[in-house]
Amino acid sequence: MRRLAGVGTRFLIVGGLSTLIEVGAFNLFVYAFGWNLVVAKIAASLVALINAYIGNREWAFKDRDRRGRVAEILLFLAVNLICTGLGAGIVWLGAELVQGSTGRAPGPALVNIVNLASIAIIVVVRFFLYHYVVFRRTPKPAPVSPAD
Repeated sequence: MRRLAGVGTRFLIVGGLSTLIEVGAFNLFVYAFGWNLVVAKIAASLVALINAYIGNREWAFKDRDRRGRVAEILLFLAVNLICTGLGAGIVWLGAELVQGSTGRAPGPALVNIVNLASIAIIVVVRFFLYHYVVFRRTPKPAPVSPAD
């Protein structure tokens, strides 16, 4: 449990930095460049993804098995593609719910609340997928008994 807490703490630190990168990029894309919310969410997630891979591979999960960089990156990208799609869906749904209940598009404060809520949900999903799929430990072989 102590080891899991250490990995989880390092994961959250890397995730916190990646979140700052993602939120900054998201706001830049939406409010400076006028991008669509979903497109901005996807693009911002991809920008933060670079930091997330390096931080998680080289620090948070540094003691995990290395199955080969290409396979690991492909798994990392697949997990993040799923999580990015889920995050974009949450942002879209949140914006639609606000617009449906108020009759107008959500302002910057509500958009950012919805975006942060999507990030919080995705953090939990991402941790378990990184821990058990992307940066997993190879199970140790069972000890051979003398009778075998």
